[in-house]
Amino acid sequence: MSMKRKVVFMTGAGGGMGSESFRQMLPDLGNLYDLVILVRDSQKNHDLFDRYEKTQGLKIVYGDLLNQEDVEKCVSMSDMVLHIAAFVSPAADYYPKKAMENNYGSVVNIINAIKKFGKQDNYKFVYIGTVAETGDRMPPIHWGRVGDPIKPSMFDYYAVSKVAAERYVIESGLSYWVSLRQTGIIGPAMAKIRNAIQFHNCLFNVLEYASDRDSGRAMRNLAAFDADRSLPEDFWCHIYNVGGGKSCRVSTFQMYQELYGILGFKSRDTVVDPKVYATRNFHGHFYLDSDKLEKYLHFRSDSMQYLYDAYLKELGGAVTAAKLITKLPGGQKLMGNIIKSSSKKDLVSEHGTKRWIDENIEDHIEAYWGSKKAYDMIPDKLSQMEAFTDWDKVVHIDHGYDESKPESELTLEDMKGAAEFRGGFCDSKEMTKGDWKTLLEFTCQFGHHFKGSPRLILEGGHWCDECERKSWNYGIRAKKDKFFAQVWNPLHDDSEIREYPKIVNEFTGK
Repeated sequence: MSMKRKVVFMTGAGGGMGSESFRQMLPDLGNLYDLVILVRDSQKNHDLFDRYEKTQGLKIVYGDLLNQEDVEKCVSMSDMVLHIAAFVSPAADYYPKKAMENNYGSVVNIINAIKKFGKQDNYKFVYIGTVAETGDRMPPIHWGRVGDPIKPSMFDYYAVSKVAAERYVIESGLSYWVSLRQTGIIGPAMAKIRNAIQFHNCLFNVLEYASDRDSGRAMRNLAAFDADRSLPEDFWCHIYNVGGGKSCRVSTFQMYQELYGILGFKSRDTVVDPKVYATRNFHGHFYLDSDKLEKYLHFRSDSMQYLYDAYLKELGGAVTAAKLITKLPGGQKLMGNIIKSSSKKDLVSEHGTKRWIDENIEDHIEAYWGSKKAYDMIPDKLSQMEAFTDWDKVVHIDHGYDESKPESELTLEDMKGAAEFRGGFCDSKEMTKGDWKTLLEFTCQFGHHFKGSPRLILEGGHWCDECERKSWNYGIRAKKDKFFAQVWNPLHDDSEIREYPKIVNEFTGK
């Protein structure tokens, strides 16, 4: 491998987004840049990657992101990392400690390696965050942007681990970093999902999806534009939402309308049971600001049709059978029962919504429905539910400072005002005007003292790290935190003050 060209280190090449990134980067290797990938030493990965061993400009390292020596080997020979690898949901729901160890621990290892080799001033860290960091944004607050409150949903340890990792990246002291908060990824992998998590995604929840192909193109273009120096310097040290734009904005309800309509269902009542779906506590929103990343990386090409086509391909011959059956008298009911029966095991599994209700698991019932009473009020038929229709209305989230001012004009008074808006205080006595990097001292409403940069607090939407690692204390927090109340109060009663302890945090993930 030539060291004259830029060298990109990529993690997660065997995953959905990573494999697409790898595929699209291959034609560039040995020309625009070289590539190092770190993949686990498994038979699956050898089957995937051994065929590329002699590819010009490619170095394959079999190892582990949690092994510091393996990470250092890759960092030592590279100029940039595309950190795509992650231990994601639904697996993260079952193994929260493993999620934290992998998602947070890998970031610590990579940054430690960068600093060990004295590369902190030039090495470029591309971190892949997640829309799950901002959690439940059900209507009417279904439009969001970077800087809105960090609010991982209760029991979502994938999101918790990614919040901790993103904080570490932003405050790492690296001169070049970026956090790309990835949305739900549509494609063949999503079409194959058969898990209880399907029913956590509320019927009137929304997401602005992005395809696996477009996500891979974003990574390829980022590496290529950086290599040919066409990527502007002001791209770095910011946070961006990754979304596919208008053609990828959809509610779960609208998605089911389309998919089951293709199969011949005139009414979705026979196939969708609203009593098995959560009504909140998932994640997702439409993006007010996803065009920002598109202007830098020019990656969008797919629409939701890509997902619908992938589902039909996954169903194969069953599509023709379903279309025939739904045309017969009583056929729609029969076909609906067949489809619903395929999910019975998932619904009563450890993370199944029906199990939580049947076994009266109170903390989960409160998190996902508000109360047993609220659950009981859900109609038996989808057509009886009050459908939300005002999708274009934007409820603006106030970030607590004057965003019209240039970044260079940010002052200590701005930070003090933003802290008070969040129910706390900025304790620092001085701040260099326009300095978004240097850590300031804060106190949250619960008396926790912590440090954070203006970039972390204002652009990232982060706040007290001690609160974040201890529990989901949202109902209590919203009483004094006006910033956070904007994304809590519209979806919850004033009496909802249950605190949900967290069983893992970043200190268990080192």
